Amino acid sequence: MGPRFEPRNARLRDGRVVHLRAIAPSDEEELLQAFERLGSEARYMRFMRVVREADRARLRAVLGAFPQRGLAIAATVPADDGIDIVGSATFIIGPTPDTCEFAISVVDAWAGAGLGRVLMETLIGAARERGLRTMEGYVLAENEGMLRLASRLGFSVTRHPDDFSLKVCRLTLAG
Repeated sequence: MGPRFEPRNARLRDGRVVHLRAIAPSDEEELLQAFERLGSEARYMRFMRVVREADRARLRAVLGAFPQRGLAIAATVPADDGIDIVGSATFIIGPTPDTCEFAISVVDAWAGAGLGRVLMETLIGAARERGLRTMEGYVLAENEGMLRLASRLGFSVTRHPDDFSLKVCRLTLAG
């Protein structure tokens, strides 16, 4: 299963602070609220298709897979009803036990402050701690922000061999 994810705070470029912690099945309602706060473009970039409604059954299945099949990290901030999830990053262990696939989303009001970078760096560190060797993700070719971030973090970015609308971002975690 790997080491437990230790919660921590992170300060963003604009001075705002988020609390990073592992996502739990009890976060379902907060995750659905975060989905509602994603703009249509952010949803399209995250799910690679038009998604108007959250798939609650799929969300439950994914949440039930952690921590055995991977890790999901939430960036939370205080809110009137307790907390709001303003971003999340996930890795799912792939077809081989030493590879994982990442996914990330940041709600619109928190985009551009460095939250994506904080989430990705935290996710990469957690994958390394777990002993994974390779992290990869499939990113829409038009998602320039994510492709720039992946390049800055050391990912190789190549064209998907079967789908010109996708790029494959791959990072070697361990030699």
